Amino acid sequence: MRFDIITLFPELFAPLLTNGITRRAYEGGLVDVRLWNPRDYADGNYRRVDDRSFGGGPGMVMLAEPLFKCLMAIRADRQEVQPAPLVLFSPVGQMLNHGAVAHWSDSAGAVLLCGRYEGVDQRFIDQWVDQQISLGDFVLSGGEIAAMALLDAVARLQPGVLHDEGSHQMDSFNPALDGLLDSPHFTRPEVWHGHAVPPELMSGHHAHIERWRREQSLRLTALHRPELIEQARVAGHLSLQDETFLKQC
Repeated sequence: MRFDIITLFPELFAPLLTNGITRRAYEGGLVDVRLWNPRDYADGNYRRVDDRSFGGGPGMVMLAEPLFKCLMAIRADRQEVQPAPLVLFSPVGQMLNHGAVAHWSDSAGAVLLCGRYEGVDQRFIDQWVDQQISLGDFVLSGGEIAAMALLDAVARLQPGVLHDEGSHQMDSFNPALDGLLDSPHFTRPEVWHGHAVPPELMSGHHAHIERWRREQSLRLTALHRPELIEQARVAGHLSLQDETFLKQC
């Protein structure tokens, strides 16, 4: 898959692409990431990419024309019969979740537009943006962090990126966990500052361990994200044993 990133700060992506376990996806070509600076497509000596907002108000607005020229250059480079969707990271967008990440991980990629300043000229959004995505109900200085979050989440789902092929299936929100939160994890030493590893994990009894993990997943989800319990219930993912345990929480 290929992701083209439109950003005024391409240097911000270097640590993501060259560090951590997900770098395997980028270095091995599983996820092809290409960076495009709209300033390279701006006119004039100053390569201006923003201007004051009509109607007044604080901040600057990204100009439509450099973004349009940059997008056309990307589409010419991709040489696709069906143009890749243009995605803008914006408070207007749908909240990014595991289902959306899974969708993008199975796709051919997209063009990701990282907004800056007060935003992007609405005329460019109306004419060219296919989808908007939000990380949550807060505002970032730009879309670069949101783009990195999507890239990282997509990269770790690619085959061969993680050491254990099936490890991501036990992540929080994954269908393998019925969309619930993951259970707690422990490692050596067995006793740390007077706190011991739960005896169930030390029992060697796989069925007991799996049941303990399921119950801890249910407990944590009911405590912190109760709406996920209801979603799992509606979907028919909770067993009678699960429901009995939840009544005791």
